[in-house]
Formats: sequence, C-alpha cells, structure tokens
Amino acid sequence: MRAMTMALIFCLSAGAISAKPHLREVSKVDDTLLAVGIADEIRKNCPDISARMIKAVGLIRGVAAHARGLGYTSEEIDLYRKSDTEKARLKTKRDAYLAAGGAQAGNSQSYCQLGRQEIEKGSLIGAVLRMN
Repeated sequence: MRAMTMALIFCLSAGAISAKPHLREVSKVDDTLLAVGIADEIRKNCPDISARMIKAVGLIRGVAAHARGLGYTSEEIDLYRKSDTEKARLKTKRDAYLAAGGAQAGNSQSYCQLGRQEIEKGSLIGAVLRMN
C-alpha cells in the first residue's frame, strides 16, 4: 500500500513539474504580441508612420511556431490568441506603454514621436514600423 501511495505521489508531482505555463507567461510570446499591438496603435494614430505588414505577420507566425516548439497545440495557441481576457490584458499593457512613452489620445504627433523613437532605437516595436 505504501509503495502504491508513493508511486501515485510521484506520478502526480511529475505531471505538475511537466505542466506547461500559460502562454501569457512565455515572455517571447507575450512580449512579441504586445510589441505588435503597440506598433499597430502607433501606425493607426500617426499619419507619418505605417506598418511593415510582412514583418508583423512573420513575427506572429514565429510566435506560433515557438509556442508549438514548446509543446503547445494549435488549439491552445488559438484559445490564447482569441481570448477576450488576454486581449483586454494586453490592451491595458499597451495603453500603459503608450502613455509612459508620451502618446496622448487625439494627439497624432505624440504617437509619431514615440514611433520615431522606437524606429531609431531598433526595438521590436520599431521593427514593425516605417516612416512614410
């Protein structure tokens, strides 16, 4: 009986150890989606900046491939990507980043300034943007 109990405890703890974290906790996934979202908001609000759409699509596909490489299924990735809760969480983080960078609603030049800064420093956000 004791051996069976020990085996059960071992099996349960091994399962917990190998459990995958939520995709929001995989920084490459979450940070990349956040960067693409920030870049998208900048390009929507700045008439002088547009998106490098092929780059953005490539980043998103790369994130999905990375997640699959970590053992996530396409269904798990889609659930995360389409989750209203995750979209709201990323939007809150996006808005905080924009505000910290000086972007102000209704002030297109503030978005342009932030976009130019991101492009100049070669950030992931800047990599998705280009000056018109």
